[in-house]
Amino acid sequence: MIKSYVKRLVHFTPAQKNAYEKLSGAYLIPFSEENLDYKKTFGNKNGVTLEIGFGSGLATATIAVENPDKNYLGIEVHRPGIGRLLWEIENRNILNIKIIEYDAVQVLEKMISALSLDAVHVFFPDPWPKKKHRKRRLIQRPFTEKMANCLRNGGYFYMVTDNEDYALHALEELSACSILKNNYENFAAPQGWRPRTKFEQKGLEKNHTIKELLFSRKI
Repeated sequence: MIKSYVKRLVHFTPAQKNAYEKLSGAYLIPFSEENLDYKKTFGNKNGVTLEIGFGSGLATATIAVENPDKNYLGIEVHRPGIGRLLWEIENRNILNIKIIEYDAVQVLEKMISALSLDAVHVFFPDPWPKKKHRKRRLIQRPFTEKMANCLRNGGYFYMVTDNEDYALHALEELSACSILKNNYENFAAPQGWRPRTKFEQKGLEKNHTIKELLFSRKI
């Protein structure tokens, strides 16, 4: 199976390590081949937004704090980022985030039921810029169909990238999905509610252009 990520050696700070060891039991959900029961997982009936690859989790934490009436399920494979988000959860007393430390493709296939998500967020995924590596990109078929099938009617998919080639590729792949419609003619306007990430800031400092895509499941 081709994976859309590689586990890189990233420094685990003492604070991240401590948060991971202390809080994993409360906020991490083990991978399972059974569909998640959101009401049991979050303790309420609020809608669920899935974020794939949340990095350091700072944007995730901010969005969750600003939307306490929504639940957020984050998928990440890099433990330092998970540790950082867990640190944010504890220090900001965030009650509406859960985390799965596993491959997003497998999570979508096994744990997320059809028509169950309000939204899917993917902020600055690995662009795999080399032509021979493009098959590893997350946002392409058949993954886009699997992801779209998990959205409720009217639910949305929102992606942001600073890699123009990946943006064009994702636009083509998402447009080819029969149950999705583009909310814009091509790329989306900047969404004011999304906080800027550190990765985004670095891209802007390198004069990269930020591209946003916003698609909804057809009703």
